[in-house]
Amino acid sequence: MADELAGFTIGVTADRRRDELAALLQRRGARVVIAPALRIVPLTDDTDLREATRECLTRQPDVLMANTGIGMRGWLEAAEGWGLAEPLRGVLSQAYVVARGPKARGAIRAAGLHDQWSPDSESCEEVVEHLVRRGVAGQVIAMQLHGDRQPECTNALEDAGATVIEVPVYRWAPPTDPAPLHRLIDLVAGRLVDAVTFTSAPAAEALLRAAGDRTETVLEALRGDVLASCVGAVTAEPLIRRGVPVSAPSRARLGALVRTIVDELPRRTVSIKAAGHLLTLRGHAAVVDGELRPLAPAPMAVLRALAASPGRVLSRTALLRTLPRGADEHAVEMAVARLRAGLKAPRVVQTVVKRGYRLRVE
Repeated sequence: MADELAGFTIGVTADRRRDELAALLQRRGARVVIAPALRIVPLTDDTDLREATRECLTRQPDVLMANTGIGMRGWLEAAEGWGLAEPLRGVLSQAYVVARGPKARGAIRAAGLHDQWSPDSESCEEVVEHLVRRGVAGQVIAMQLHGDRQPECTNALEDAGATVIEVPVYRWAPPTDPAPLHRLIDLVAGRLVDAVTFTSAPAAEALLRAAGDRTETVLEALRGDVLASCVGAVTAEPLIRRGVPVSAPSRARLGALVRTIVDELPRRTVSIKAAGHLLTLRGHAAVVDGELRPLAPAPMAVLRALAASPGRVLSRTALLRTLPRGADEHAVEMAVARLRAGLKAPRVVQTVVKRGYRLRVE
């Protein structure tokens, strides 16, 4: 259905494939806030990458750890520029090739190489455990890094007797324009988005780092009202470690990520019968008898407060606390008026004289 996510607002923290992910969500009716948490900086002219490539040609690797698709493609493209692509493919074709995930596997096969094994979890830790069980003493391992170094994986392999050649192809850097990320953090903290998507563990770390002194507020939102949706288990790890329940597909694909959101978000909605109408609350809208009614933040906040205590009278003072700072009781009256107009069902919200407002629940 084209409207499966209609009425929901979803944050996208990806950089490289943000447009693709946003289009998949928008096609299903979602409102999307694009806010890259990081950007990838290629290192095609980097001295360290060139030296690592030459070391692989000098000391032929017994094992190749291919961690990312973009990294493997970038490495081979850089080698092409240096006139080393064919010699590099030649030595790597003799290695035992481990592809950490489907993207790395695709890049390996596109280069004419063959992968022998992949972990179910797509985690470096599982790759290391597999290699150590297989035996790496005296072997040379070329580890294509994905962004920052992972000293714990390198150290574990070296402790098992291997020599590790770290191959840095790109690094993570803050977004060129940090304003969209800070706006998304504001929306998460204010619970004005329904979900935030993450396609890499560094992006999750970067969002929390950018939150600064509001990190705990953001984490509390992600532990409750805002769904943290991750493309896979590895991406989810920084959030799980901080007590955030995450939604993740069994296969790390953008399409699968979107399907989990389509399955999960509607289950988190609140439905109420009031004044003869069926109301379902979505992120920035209410569905009234099957019809989507988009609402501005203030009337939506009032509706959420009333729906949290169906049938109970809430005073203007209580409702005032749900509105942005600086609002007064007149703002509550305006928000209620806009809510009634927006719902196109004025009898749903009942005024109780001298006491406040309630939903006319059945």
